[in-house]
Amino acid sequence: MANVYYEKDADRSYIADRKVAVLGYGSQGHAHALNLKESGIDVRVGLREGSSSKAKAESAGLRVLSTADACAEADLIMVLLPDTEQRDVYEADIAPNLTNGDALFFAHGFNIRFEQITPPEWVDVAMVAPKGPGHLVRRTYTEGGGVPCLIAVAQDASGHARDLALAYADAIGGTRAGVLDTTFEEETETDLFGEQVVLCGGLTSLVQAGFETLVEAGYQPESAYFECLHEVKLIVDLMYEQGIAGMRYSISDTAEYGDLTRGSRVITPAVKAEMRKILDEIQSGKFAEEWIAESRGGRRRFEELRQADREHQIEQVGGELRGMMPWISAGKQSVQDASGGD
Repeated sequence: MANVYYEKDADRSYIADRKVAVLGYGSQGHAHALNLKESGIDVRVGLREGSSSKAKAESAGLRVLSTADACAEADLIMVLLPDTEQRDVYEADIAPNLTNGDALFFAHGFNIRFEQITPPEWVDVAMVAPKGPGHLVRRTYTEGGGVPCLIAVAQDASGHARDLALAYADAIGGTRAGVLDTTFEEETETDLFGEQVVLCGGLTSLVQAGFETLVEAGYQPESAYFECLHEVKLIVDLMYEQGIAGMRYSISDTAEYGDLTRGSRVITPAVKAEMRKILDEIQSGKFAEEWIAESRGGRRRFEELRQADREHQIEQVGGELRGMMPWISAGKQSVQDASGGD
């Protein structure tokens, strides 16, 4: 069982006198910076020159510096930039400004796990990874709660890297919900696997295939959309609140019998074997190499795949139906806004 820490376990003194630089002001960046500031931490935001996020950060009352200046001023640097940008920023702006006793933090282990970044041995290297999107990290904090966090230590130069990580998690609200111990390897590999096999890749492919099957059989696209996409939230919410058994208790006996007898015909041993192959690609570094090469090569295939999915019939039908249900998006950010910036 993982160790779980709460507010009583965190010693805020480990971060109280630190000068923290949050690099990036996207989904996670804005939440970390604002939560740290309201927890009394000396925080500044580091952004590239000309960043569109500068005005937003300054209007929120935060000090904004160039990435290099923020790193030079700080002794704890939290890197909240896209995975594929971190190595270049590290080499240009972070590494030249590291001094003995500094701490380098991440919210995802990708660049350390796959050795894109190799910090000097005299720097603490740790991770504080909220298990939720930035807007939730921010909202729950303002409401007096928090989002569970994972912490890990890759390099403990000071002898207190875990204490510092726990104090950081406490300052962004994580200890209010619970902080779990992990490793950079475990967090990175399970996170990528979850995204590719279940949460994003698996789910979206399952939804699209179900939609296509019904439409190809002659059913109305609108009916197919409601059955295969719209109602997913209802089931996921039940699982989120009560687990799989609780969800099954809440649905009809007919639905439960169909679940128990047909689900394994869709997710077959062959599908599980493919999941194992995907995990092997993650563990071996093959996926990381592929994604880094795709990004450095201009992302042509990535953009083609993106565009093809945007043009899928389920997106056209869904857009029209969601337009009839304004309560779904009431008070929510647009896709562009929610994706954040740097």
